[in-house]
Amino acid sequence: MSSPPTSTIDRHAEQLRARLVEDLRERGLLSDPRVEQALFAVPRHVFVPSASVDEAYSDQTVHTKHDASGAISGASAPNIVAMMLEQLAVEPGHNVLEIGAGTGYNAALLGHLVGPTGRVTTIDVDDDIVTSAREHLAAARAENVEVVVGDGALGHPAHAPYDRLIATVGTAELPKAWLEQTSPHGRLVVPVRIRGGVTRSIAFARTGDTWTSVDSQLCGFMPLRASVAADPRRTIDLLDGAAHLHVYADQDVDARLASQVLARPATEVWTGATFVKGETLEFVWLWLACALPNSISWMEVERRAVEAGVLRPATSGGSMATVEGDSLAYLTMRASGDAYELGVIGHGSRGKDLAEAVAEAIGGWTRYRDHRLTFEFHPSAEVTPRRPGQYVVSRRSGSLVVTWTP
Repeated sequence: MSSPPTSTIDRHAEQLRARLVEDLRERGLLSDPRVEQALFAVPRHVFVPSASVDEAYSDQTVHTKHDASGAISGASAPNIVAMMLEQLAVEPGHNVLEIGAGTGYNAALLGHLVGPTGRVTTIDVDDDIVTSAREHLAAARAENVEVVVGDGALGHPAHAPYDRLIATVGTAELPKAWLEQTSPHGRLVVPVRIRGGVTRSIAFARTGDTWTSVDSQLCGFMPLRASVAADPRRTIDLLDGAAHLHVYADQDVDARLASQVLARPATEVWTGATFVKGETLEFVWLWLACALPNSISWMEVERRAVEAGVLRPATSGGSMATVEGDSLAYLTMRASGDAYELGVIGHGSRGKDLAEAVAEAIGGWTRYRDHRLTFEFHPSAEVTPRRPGQYVVSRRSGSLVVTWTP
């Protein structure tokens, strides 16, 4: 069977792009007219040739490279792309650096936004990713984008300073090179892994020697690899593959002890904290990530375990969990009138104590749930909490201060 003519594919792709943009706008995920126009103008299917045209314009991530640990590169879901571009607030003529070239699609959108008087540099550590990104950009006629090979954590000093710097890979650090290569009045947008399994895309602006958040949104990204700022994660199979716990180097989890902990008797603790249908859990996750000694991890749960009633995660795909020694506690939900109550289920020798500790931490969060959330990054500085409702996360590159402000 012969393939349809290119003109037919292009017309179909244009219709799908228009439909995708309209869908994002109607869902409240797209508000900047310039970002909207870029999403309509740049043909995403050119950058993900392994996907069908229909798949290319679904609001889904398209993974394009894998290793033994899973997906390591791809094109992010359009709603995440739109959110980060709006956070970045690119203007015509800007000089932009992107960390993580991926398919080249995001760089093409940036190229459209900066226009013919602007410049975009995108960097990736893998030669094959760089080669394919260049090919895709050439096919899309994105002439103001340069793709280079290198360690993204080191930036690209040859074209600095940058008006805007965006990372499309997750990282626990804000490398010194990124801060130094961003202009004094520039903006930095980074998916920062705050602690444990919680990542937020944070837009930072410089205030003297401090970087202060302008906006932050929940997100998830594949971590920076093969870099001086690499942030590797590992996956631990639980209960013979019924669930999978994703943990990072800053968490103390013994895979041998954790693997069968869910087979041990369970203890339920209910918190009294309620949520209406559709209300996000992202802010209680962030609080727990900061407050608990071993932070929290995403526990992906197989559907068969939910259907069999073996596990009762707070969301359909899984739940946040914390581990202490041979014990694990994870979040769950139950109906409570017109709302849902958040609870904790503990397993292991100290499962009851751990569940109660998590519930107590959730109780602490309820006093701050209506407060405004801000982040400050202090490069190469040690900072101590100055008030209740504030946490300091120490990293090699500096201190990240998380504050709930009335």
